[in-house]
Amino acid sequence: MTTTPLTRYDRSMLRLMNDRRGRPLYATAARRRSVVAAHLVLTAAVSALMAYSSLTEGKPIWAAVAMVVLLLPWMVATGAINAATRGLLELRGRALDERQLAERARVQARAHRIMTLLLAATAAGLLIAGATVGHALTGYTAPALIAVLALHWLMPLWVAGLTAQDEPAEDDTPAA
Repeated sequence: MTTTPLTRYDRSMLRLMNDRRGRPLYATAARRRSVVAAHLVLTAAVSALMAYSSLTEGKPIWAAVAMVVLLLPWMVATGAINAATRGLLELRGRALDERQLAERARVQARAHRIMTLLLAATAAGLLIAGATVGHALTGYTAPALIAVLALHWLMPLWVAGLTAQDEPAEDDTPAA
């Protein structure tokens, strides 16, 4: 089997994803869960602001400003999750070893199962609400579908962040 050599981009991304300077943010499972939870809350807040903006008539500027302000910590949390997983989902396949490729497949399979359940629940909720309320839900359908699309896009990242293993402790004792 021949492997494709890493490009300059691949080597640059590999270095970036393995940079340990941000390690205190995600060194333990509890910290990784906190970062994933913060990312989830920030995603929900930005999604809620987008939905609010699309459903209101005046298009308030404060909602757009709040979204922009929330995007900076959202990007930091995204970077922390990517670094915690060592770029499991961001790196090209040729930059990952067999163990990482298998882990990527497991994460994507688990995220797919979760998203299937969420999509089914969303579809059922929209159908039930549509049957009971009628056409009054038409304005809510697009924001709901955009939120589900965001979940679909981010679920593998959250699953990877939640399932990432702690790194082995560095042994500072000299060998005898």
